[in-house]
Amino acid sequence: MALLKVKFNQKKRVKLAQGLWLMNWFSVFAGILVFSMGLFLKIELRKRSEVMDNSESHFVPNSLILMGILSCAFNGFAGKICYDSLDPAKFAKWKPVLKPYLALCFFFNILIFFVALTCFLMRGSLDSTLAQGLKNGMKFYRDTDTPGRCFMKKTIDMLQIEFKCCGNNGFKDWFEIQWISNRYLDFSSKEVKDRIKSNVDGRYLVDGVPFSCCNPSSPRPCIQYQVTNNSAHYSYDYQTEELNLWRRGCREALLHYYSSMMSSMGAVVLLVWLFEMSVMVGLRLLHTSLESIANPEDPECESEGWVLENSLKDTLKSALESLKKIGKFNQVQAEAEGAEGEEGGKTPAITTVS
Repeated sequence: MALLKVKFNQKKRVKLAQGLWLMNWFSVFAGILVFSMGLFLKIELRKRSEVMDNSESHFVPNSLILMGILSCAFNGFAGKICYDSLDPAKFAKWKPVLKPYLALCFFFNILIFFVALTCFLMRGSLDSTLAQGLKNGMKFYRDTDTPGRCFMKKTIDMLQIEFKCCGNNGFKDWFEIQWISNRYLDFSSKEVKDRIKSNVDGRYLVDGVPFSCCNPSSPRPCIQYQVTNNSAHYSYDYQTEELNLWRRGCREALLHYYSSMMSSMGAVVLLVWLFEMSVMVGLRLLHTSLESIANPEDPECESEGWVLENSLKDTLKSALESLKKIGKFNQVQAEAEGAEGEEGGKTPAITTVS
């Protein structure tokens, strides 16, 4: 029994073709939207590529850009088919192409669904990418005189100001690295010497943070040095008082920013996928309804359209049988080639008569 079997007359076929033509052009605009989202996300990731450890995060925007281009191409072509289906003479040239085209549409829709899921599932990969990238970026914060790293201080400072964050996981991350360049340290000072000697790696570590960690909304002047020293500041308790530094780490802030953006894009791509599926089903109904016309010379006669000629179970069974036949054919062909090779390898015996 055919799946989604529908009866059509001339008027219904024309309405279906016109409706599909319109839907395909809507899908072209949807493809442009998906392409634009991928391009926007790629630009946003490029802006902060210095604090990302690898290029895996660009898989999502690259996929969105590719799906957008393919959607425009597929739906533009389908719109032409739907327009020509209004004239039986013009539709005849598309008959050999429609089955392969519908198969390509099926695989294309699977890819769109996969890309939509990827938008929701990239959070874990993005988390590790940001954690390692920010850690490396903070190490290079002081290297303002090193070629290739002199921009890192500005990048980190602008990041912390824009996203209202501090450090990788929090402001205490700055306590574990030397973020002040040696050129700005007075090595004749006893305090500097003692701090460097007290550290195994010979680094100048302080319980302080860069100025970009300061919260300008705080009524108190920013305490960015000796953050953990209660006696260094008047009426100050490090353990209980709310510090005038950003509490949130930049990894969490960036992860929330990018993952929420990707989730929104994933929801849009899912809607596009549903729309593409409805277009594909409609195109299949139009194709079968035009092919099943009993008398091609009488275009006004009734016909039947369907999505699958048999039930879903029977269709899957026949597809598996076809795959098995192809596998057996390849196996027989390989055995035949092997036998020919063995026969060709035998050298005929030559008898010499004296």
